[in-house]
Amino acid sequence: MARSPQWSASPETRPVHGLEPVLGRSLGCCGVSEGEPLIADGFTQGIVRIGDTVRRPLRPFSLTVQAYLAHLRDAGFTGAPLPFGVDEQGREVLSFVLGDVARWLPPPERAGEEVLVALARLIRALHEASAGWVPPPDAVWYESPANAGRPIIDRTELVSHRDYALGNVIFRDGLPAALIDFDLAKPTTRIYDIANALWYWAPLRDPQDRPSVLADADIPHRVAVFADAYGMTAQQRAGLMPLAVGMVRRYHEESRASAELDPVWRQAWEDGGGLVGTPARVYLPRAEAWVREAAPAITARLTGPAS
Repeated sequence: MARSPQWSASPETRPVHGLEPVLGRSLGCCGVSEGEPLIADGFTQGIVRIGDTVRRPLRPFSLTVQAYLAHLRDAGFTGAPLPFGVDEQGREVLSFVLGDVARWLPPPERAGEEVLVALARLIRALHEASAGWVPPPDAVWYESPANAGRPIIDRTELVSHRDYALGNVIFRDGLPAALIDFDLAKPTTRIYDIANALWYWAPLRDPQDRPSVLADADIPHRVAVFADAYGMTAQQRAGLMPLAVGMVRRYHEESRASAELDPVWRQAWEDGGGLVGTPARVYLPRAEAWVREAAPAITARLTGPAS
């Protein structure tokens, strides 16, 4: 699936994510409480908030992602956590990001066109900040069980987030303002990143697998709103839906294959998830069929005179 681990305060403590970091403070945890557990989606356990920081288990790709976050900080992008290295317990340390996690918001509050516009502009700013960064020679990136050990062979143009699930987008004043959980970041293309965002936020799903407020939405129009706000080129507009068709097919195939290899992925495949609690084994094949059928109309809307 496209989903990666997501962390947030629990629904009962819905105010989400933190304070601006206090630079220069010790990263040691000795004498500090275990912190407030933060909910993930089952992929990553042991994530806690301590003060103005988030502590997460160190994974093989963590230091590569921290190097990327450091580049974003230095480039002036303020919509991502700040990287603080590793603490005395061997956990990676990030700043705690202020705002409300989108997945705890009522669906109507995250369904407006103004949300699409703000998210598109946030992602465009991320792309501008990411451009030109060269990962270190020993860079390590996240791999799903089905893709473990496979090299990156697709054409790439920058490193970016690649996982705009509802649990990874932070709202402030009713609009997307920041991103968290960069676990799936790796070399990619702008158009793939856009397609992933639209997968969740248009959304590119069968109507029965969307929140009820978007069940009858004009998806070609919503995609065009996003495209206009991002400033997509004519070439990107023409190529978006052919890429999206292949992307959703890969999500389906990769999720099914990973479920056969890993119990955590198997649970995600079998249990309720998606945008409305539908198991991946149900909503992914429906999404694949819907995107394939809807692609010509969306492309026509993107490339026609009205766009």
